[in-house]
Amino acid sequence: MPSMPTTLCSHTGCNASAGANGVCRIHKPKPKRQAEPQVKQAEPTKLKRIDHRISASQRGYDARWRSARLLFLNDNPLCKHCKANDIIKGADVVDHILPHRGNQELFWDQSNWQPLCYSCHSIKTTTVDNKLSDYDIAQLRQGGWGKK
Repeated sequence: MPSMPTTLCSHTGCNASAGANGVCRIHKPKPKRQAEPQVKQAEPTKLKRIDHRISASQRGYDARWRSARLLFLNDNPLCKHCKANDIIKGADVVDHILPHRGNQELFWDQSNWQPLCYSCHSIKTTTVDNKLSDYDIAQLRQGGWGKK
């Protein structure tokens, strides 16, 4: 009984035997993988604060603060912590040495301000400010911490 003639792969330049779909095993299309579901990112306007704090402007960071901040950074352009470590880096943030926690007198006391770069401010806030209790702040304020 005569056998059926073999068909060659339809891929250009391939002389291998083709299967039922007209291509050889090497050129057979790979099965499509199912794409992993994409995590939908929240739109910035829909993000909500987790700590339920009042807004920055309600805490005193308004146009008056922005103006005072710019003047202070113009007079003190270098990060205080970096400068103490012999690193020259521009200041981005006016930091309250003692957290004011709503105390407007402490908020506007310029002897309680220091120029910091963003990274030094983040480190100080997470390691010092967030660990101080209101009692600690009152004690430090009486002792004049940070005032030179």
